[in-house]
Amino acid sequence: MGIRKSGFQGIYLPASKPLQLLLWELVSSHGNLISKSSTLLQIMTWLQKNGPSPKSVKSTKGRPKCYSLHLGILPFIVLVLVFFGYGFLSHKIQEFRNPGGETCMATRQTDVQKVVSVPRMAYPQPNVLTPMNDVLVFTPWLAPIIWEGTFNIDILNEQFKLQNTTIGLTVFAIKKYVVFLKLFLETAEQHFMVGHKVIYYVFTDRPSDVPQVPLGAGRKLVVLTVRNYTRWQDVSMHRMEMISHFSEQRFQHEVDYLVCGDVDMKFSDHVGVEILSALFGTLHPGFYRSRRESFTYERRPKSQAYIPRDEGDFYYAGGFFGGSVVEVHHLTKACHQAMVEDQANGIEAVWHDESHLNKYLLYHKPTKVLSPEYVWDQKLLGWPSIMKKLRYVAVPKNHQAIRN
Repeated sequence: MGIRKSGFQGIYLPASKPLQLLLWELVSSHGNLISKSSTLLQIMTWLQKNGPSPKSVKSTKGRPKCYSLHLGILPFIVLVLVFFGYGFLSHKIQEFRNPGGETCMATRQTDVQKVVSVPRMAYPQPNVLTPMNDVLVFTPWLAPIIWEGTFNIDILNEQFKLQNTTIGLTVFAIKKYVVFLKLFLETAEQHFMVGHKVIYYVFTDRPSDVPQVPLGAGRKLVVLTVRNYTRWQDVSMHRMEMISHFSEQRFQHEVDYLVCGDVDMKFSDHVGVEILSALFGTLHPGFYRSRRESFTYERRPKSQAYIPRDEGDFYYAGGFFGGSVVEVHHLTKACHQAMVEDQANGIEAVWHDESHLNKYLLYHKPTKVLSPEYVWDQKLLGWPSIMKKLRYVAVPKNHQAIRN
């Protein structure tokens, strides 16, 4: 019919267009993808010399003309297709990764869902028929909400150790807030990511006042000197700028995840790898029972942090958030840019960087949400029975004296 049977001397193909011509048209139409390859330039030159032109393709007596393809040319065809496919896919992948030609921040590979082989372990069997039913354990977009009893830390520790994970913890100890740093670091050594590699990044305007705290194996402290600001609100808001800047310049080369905390807190129970995800936020202890209408979002449309009253999932605490370095960079950069725009428009969000954090997490859903166990104020809120553990708690203080 359309294909003649093949013999030992070659393969016969229907050739309304001969294969050499088809290859030539293929290469010519995508020359921009392969022009940087010297090998492919040689192929194109050969095709120019040996490939027939479109005018040479004619039919005979109305019948399709067939062309013989010698077996010796098959390796050549494979070579062309391989190079062409590689060039085309590389080009498309580059377009996908970088639409619009922006400069992307190179990051360490971080895949929380990576499947690793863990050793044999003894632990209680998960019971499908006795789930936690007193609290929400998944968001509507299926991100887990982390409460005591929803995870097995032994399994998680093995998985993250096998991935050789390093966690960065950023904290700002500006002006008088440096007095909280010793307790913060001492309790972090007792409870934060125990058994894992940790780098404490301390931002301060008083590097000489940073206390000497003994650190465990695989853990170190890095002091980053920054300027202070007259108002505590400005100190808080510029935190986003600093984290964004150092994520791009330094953190991406040193850690896999970043956790961003407040210094006027202490760790009082286990805080480990169960919190790690591409992007996580923490339910604010003052609003986890509240309806969205009562959240203290920024309600003025003039601000970049504005959220209408009929929108909102949760109210997130500004004192504990994080994720992979690239996602924290995206978050902090977006919040900083929004605050710069607000400043140019003569407005300041009601809760400063926390307002912008909530706006970001509303439209960039976190992949994990931490329960209020991970940010709590026992002096103000007591210890309700629903909280099985209080892990990261406020240190009692005179706010007015510290801030001024």
